[in-house]
Amino acid sequence: MMTRTAEIKLTVELDGENLPARIQWQATDAGPEGPSPCQSMMLSLWDSEKKTTAAIDLWIKDMTVEDMNLYFYQVFHKMADTYLRATKNEAVASSIREFGDGFGDSLGLGSEPEMRRTS
Repeated sequence: MMTRTAEIKLTVELDGENLPARIQWQATDAGPEGPSPCQSMMLSLWDSEKKTTAAIDLWIKDMTVEDMNLYFYQVFHKMADTYLRATKNEAVASSIREFGDGFGDSLGLGSEPEMRRTS
């Protein structure tokens, strides 16, 4: 069986106070367009030996609270989708979605499908 290597590259430009001013990402499987900008990222890495999660959470310094609210709302729904794909546990995936909907409702985001849009 042949194996291959894929690469994901993150570039973070910091200001004079070491705050993220610009974040870009690029992946070998995402196409040849070059680096793509983003305003926030959460990278979670699971260590099955230690049973711990390491995380890198960054957002650019001028990201608005409104965008952060929508970002988290969509991340909750993306987590539900990923959890369902990984475990086939519809009950828990639905519970995560319900939490996301409650989060969105508390911020006035509503629960329209277009608000859940993720890539």
